[in-house]
Amino acid sequence: MWTMAPCDPTAPEAQALLTDLSAALRAITGSGGEASFRAEDMRGEGALFLLARDANGAPAGCGAIRPLAGRMAELKRMYAAPGQAGLGSALLSQLETEAARMGYRCLYLETRRVNQRAVRFYRRHGYRLTANFGRYAGRAEAVCFMKELSC
Repeated sequence: MWTMAPCDPTAPEAQALLTDLSAALRAITGSGGEASFRAEDMRGEGALFLLARDANGAPAGCGAIRPLAGRMAELKRMYAAPGQAGLGSALLSQLETEAARMGYRCLYLETRRVNQRAVRFYRRHGYRLTANFGRYAGRAEAVCFMKELSC
């Protein structure tokens, strides 16, 4: 199994995972997504960057929550390293739990339409399509989802 704990996204282990995520996204979508994530955003109130470790303590995945407006937050930089079956679901569940604990009522996210694996993953976990928001508005390659949290 895995352990998950808050981490600074500039820590070397977090950076290695984020680099792997960007490479994987670039291979699927043509963009690594780095422009839509700033480490500084994870240091403010209502933000969280989680690092998951495998049973041996090695970094295995990550995910983040970034405040939007009011009681809404955005999921960012979700990643489970290859060979970590089930970690994506475990990370998502932990991030949803933490978001609810922080008082958020809804989680939003964006992925690229072409990333059908991610689209299926979020649908399978109860996320539903919503209008493209913020920087993703009017971008045909983007698809946005939201989920209401049970608090």
